[in-house]
Amino acid sequence: MTHSDRVAVITGAARGIGQAIAVGLAERGARVIGIDLAVPEETGDLVRKVGGEWLGLTANVSSPDDIAEATSAAFAHFGSVGILINNAGIFPSCSIEDLSYEEWRRVLTVNLDSQFLMTKAFLGSMKQANWGRIVNFTSGSLMFPVEGLAAYKASKMGAIGLTRALAADLGKYGITVNAVSPALTPTPGVMSYGSADKIDQMASMQSIKRVAEARDMVGLVSFLTSNDSEFVTGQTILADGGLTYM
Repeated sequence: MTHSDRVAVITGAARGIGQAIAVGLAERGARVIGIDLAVPEETGDLVRKVGGEWLGLTANVSSPDDIAEATSAAFAHFGSVGILINNAGIFPSCSIEDLSYEEWRRVLTVNLDSQFLMTKAFLGSMKQANWGRIVNFTSGSLMFPVEGLAAYKASKMGAIGLTRALAADLGKYGITVNAVSPALTPTPGVMSYGSADKIDQMASMQSIKRVAEARDMVGLVSFLTSNDSEFVTGQTILADGGLTYM
């Protein structure tokens, strides 16, 4: 029970990788707060099934007002938060010629601003405890010349920059900050953008030649949010089956 007495907040927890991480941390003893635009009750049922404590919150993580309400509810329910998983994101594809400024801002707000806002919201609790773990999700698409992802790639490169900056600022408080870059995984969110044709192609290029599953992220995130990772910070770790080497 590596996460006993820890409280973890996970954004994008209603399905996919966020759901898998919520259940995985609960199995390890964490009390879990899941935040999503969609009501994350399916995740709550899975967390409770493995014996975990759960609080599900509906919020737009790119809205300061929504985050303020969610933060208040989280602290009222569990008292403190020590783990933050910034997993929520969107990934529309659009050529630069057709990309409007409004869409550019929407992608950066959801994918990058939310990580900043969520960190600000729970940082005080971590500093008070002199312990914290923050994991920001980025993207392996940064390694490839994939077309139509100007806003998405900008937001995910920004997540790496934010991770490094926060690691430098927060290490003195016992808080580590790392980024995870997952393989292209056939989650509901990915499939909703019509990425099915790319899944098998990417898997065939990996050293581990199978399609990624959401649960493949659980072990890495569990390590990065445990006491065992106390000397690991500012890193971007590729969990992509050996598709890319760094």
